[in-house]
Amino acid sequence: MASLLLGYNIGVMSGAQIFIKDDLDLTDTEIEILTGIMNLYSLAGSLTAGWTSDRIGRRNTLTLTAIIYFVGPLIISFSNNYFWIMVGRFVTGIGIGYSVIVPVYIAEVSPVTMRGFLTSLAELAVNIGLLLGYISNFLLADLSVHLSWRLMFALGIVPAVTLGFGTLIMPESPRWLVMKGQIGKAQEVLTYLTASLEDAKTQLEEIKETAGIPKESTSEVVPVPKQSHDKSVWKELIMKPAPSVCRILMTVLAIQFFQQASGIDTVVLYSPRVFEKSGIKSNSTLLGATMAVGLVKTISIPVAMILSDRVGRRSLLITGTAGMAASLVMLGLGLQIGDGSVMNQTWIVVACIVAVLSYVSFFSIGIGPLTMAYSSEIMPLKLRAQGVALGMAMNRTVCGVVTMTFISLYEAITIAGSFYLYAGIAGMACAFVYICLPETKGKSLEEIEVLFGMKEKEIEGNGKSLQVAV
Repeated sequence: MASLLLGYNIGVMSGAQIFIKDDLDLTDTEIEILTGIMNLYSLAGSLTAGWTSDRIGRRNTLTLTAIIYFVGPLIISFSNNYFWIMVGRFVTGIGIGYSVIVPVYIAEVSPVTMRGFLTSLAELAVNIGLLLGYISNFLLADLSVHLSWRLMFALGIVPAVTLGFGTLIMPESPRWLVMKGQIGKAQEVLTYLTASLEDAKTQLEEIKETAGIPKESTSEVVPVPKQSHDKSVWKELIMKPAPSVCRILMTVLAIQFFQQASGIDTVVLYSPRVFEKSGIKSNSTLLGATMAVGLVKTISIPVAMILSDRVGRRSLLITGTAGMAASLVMLGLGLQIGDGSVMNQTWIVVACIVAVLSYVSFFSIGIGPLTMAYSSEIMPLKLRAQGVALGMAMNRTVCGVVTMTFISLYEAITIAGSFYLYAGIAGMACAFVYICLPETKGKSLEEIEVLFGMKEKEIEGNGKSLQVAV
């Protein structure tokens, strides 16, 4: 539900901006800022979410996220000027930043054999939220300009309430409990999740070792130095990171950068404008085509969910980024040929729609769902919440820059040139994945840390011994 809210509050702006602009008589620049600024606002949430979740727990942080998601859209729905919409977007942006805890929580409660599938559920939910945002745009478009966009945002309150009540019955992350020294409660949660006391004890010993708690510590509650959860986290992550931690952090930041710098949110938020440039003029047709983008983007996610634990994260990331680059080149060509053309543009419109649908499909089988999954997997336990939060901060910063500059960018270098630029970045992402990212399929979170270690280790995987040297 938290991921669905993230997607809905981003996607609903795609069509709502048309009616906000007409109702409040805003300029293109004001709409551009209003559309993209929420991603920069989310920095405040993502940079504090890790600290918050380490303090009060993953589950309680998600409860707080639900409250924020309730307040933000409520403010927007009752806004009567640009300032109050911006306030509502700020509050909602905080909620988006706090959603970084979703993949952290899922990774920490998931079994090894299903972790890729389950962490991909978050991205599926994001896309369902985007699709619901598009559908609300389409269904409410015939209402009065004053009422339509307000109802579009107000509908986002419903899943926020569902999330708030849902978190009350969720178990806390066993890895967070161990990190806080609550060994007894951690074993209870692991037993509940695995339905096996023996498996629970085995996992508990691995988690205790990773957290630096001696095996002989069998008490219900063991003392944990406060320092290990406060200043030392940032010291180990940023101030004086070990070479292995530095490599992990750079990997997380890079993959988060490439996910957004390859232009996905220009398609998500500005697809009506892109289709308009290809030759579509009717508002209902524009919103219908945009809804098709959301539908295709959503139904492609299960491919990654099914295959990530079978063929591996790395293969899907390479295939997805290569396909994105090719699709963006095709879109650029279509827009370049169609720009200012007086010939029959039907085939150009079809080519551009196919290119956009192909692009979002490849995004959704690779770098879309797997970026957060991979980031949350490779971060060490003690640094996971803060490290993934930094990755989310990079993600939202780049997203904000891309969405807030898209109109200005295509006015400067043409809309076709913009997508050629994004195609080049997608190609760089493909090369980065191929050269730098190891496979994590079939390994526990504790085993994955060895992949980024400083020594040669023997890791058993896929029926053979894999020599890893970092």
